[in-house]
Amino acid sequence: MKALEHLKTINHHKLLVMKECFKVGLYKQGLLHDLSKYTPTEFLVGCKYYQGTRSPNNAEREATGYSKAWLHHKGRNKHHYEYWIDYSVNPKEGIIGLKMPKKYVIEMFMDRVAASKTYQGSNYKDTHPLEYYEKGAGKLGKMIHPETARLLHFLLKMLAEEGEEKTFRYIKKVILKK
Repeated sequence: MKALEHLKTINHHKLLVMKECFKVGLYKQGLLHDLSKYTPTEFLVGCKYYQGTRSPNNAEREATGYSKAWLHHKGRNKHHYEYWIDYSVNPKEGIIGLKMPKKYVIEMFMDRVAASKTYQGSNYKDTHPLEYYEKGAGKLGKMIHPETARLLHFLLKMLAEEGEEKTFRYIKKVILKK
């Protein structure tokens, strides 16, 4: 088990998200972000499958066919679009992604930026979060609400094209002021 390495990784990630959330005025979310990662259900899996270059949940999923840690995590953290999946009030639609409140979309954006910074290290570029998202975005279908997907993609694209300072300022002054 690589408990110390895993602890350092989640602490680093959590600190990055906290700093980013603070920059846009999301203080409570910055403080509370990803606390479930310290619970035994998530932490012990993280130690067992730790690699340092990607989420241990992916390795657990490959080894067992699913990730118990991820199922626990997504059900407790509103900044994941998977938290917002439910049955539609229209039975013909089946299971759909619900529209996320903007503050959680922003936290999701910050989470993706921090994850890229954590796993890319000194190789990080502001284009990495967008590239990672676009690799998987086509597979989301109706699991993410269209407005949520549009806002997240817009912010990731702005980050890639205009940088962190301008994007964070836009989030604080425009998106969170509405």
